[in-house]
Amino acid sequence: MILGTMKRPFAKRLVLFIVILLLCLPIVQASAFGDQKSFLWKVRSRTTTIYILGSIHFSKRDIYPLNRKIEEAFERADILAVEADINNMGQMNVFDVLGNAMYPGEDTIERHISRDTYELLRKEAAGIGLPMELLIKQRPWFLALTLTSLELLKLGFDPSLGIDIHFLTKAQGRKKIVELESIDFQINLLSGFPERDQEIFLLYTLKDLNMLRKESDALLRAWSGGDVRAMESIALRNASEDRKMATVYEKLITGRNRTMTAKIEEYLKTRDAYFVVVGAGHLVGSTGIIEMLRSRGYSVEQM
Repeated sequence: MILGTMKRPFAKRLVLFIVILLLCLPIVQASAFGDQKSFLWKVRSRTTTIYILGSIHFSKRDIYPLNRKIEEAFERADILAVEADINNMGQMNVFDVLGNAMYPGEDTIERHISRDTYELLRKEAAGIGLPMELLIKQRPWFLALTLTSLELLKLGFDPSLGIDIHFLTKAQGRKKIVELESIDFQINLLSGFPERDQEIFLLYTLKDLNMLRKESDALLRAWSGGDVRAMESIALRNASEDRKMATVYEKLITGRNRTMTAKIEEYLKTRDAYFVVVGAGHLVGSTGIIEMLRSRGYSVEQM
């Protein structure tokens, strides 16, 4: 796909599609199961109560209706907070984004990654059914997201059915919407990775493609049952097993957790009730948002 020949409507749809993947977190289908635990937490301060929901960015139609506790918490909230409001996509310069995502001229990804990584890429692309000619112009960070999106589509998942979009749609005209980050921030984060980190991120993603195929059922049980330990063991496994991922993981997950936790603390100082939707992988682990808030003395209850 050559950047200069891309029509604007198609380019905008492509970037919207890729942006939904920027959090690079577990993607599962789920269903509502009565009163069992969910991936929803209630956090209380002296002045207010907020709700934090672990999000699924791609899903299937049978995830709905959501657990009633989730929908009721949303209805009690005054403000919806999301990582990035994808309804603001119209304000983006799509071709600026793609300019940072594609190699110019005759340059290709083969010149920027190791031979081993390139061969693994060829293998995975063949498994998805994609000719390399469609991929080699993409930089590693963007290619990682492209491959993930295509694999999820192949498995029957749909970005239009994600939790973020569900609540952004429900909030339109009813609730104030604020961002923990922004689309620009998330894109600039990945496109700003040095080449070494971009290649590591691509390798991490290639390994996760296999995980998506093999462990969807385990992820399903973890999310739908609110099983934090199981989600943590799956979501954070690559980071703990591969030392090379440490730097990328710090930038992609831990550093962002600290920043988002600080913003949530600001919400807790107000008298407004917030409903916060953030990728499920940001909530688990000792450096996840939930443990950060608990360690700072807030009352935190899983619902």
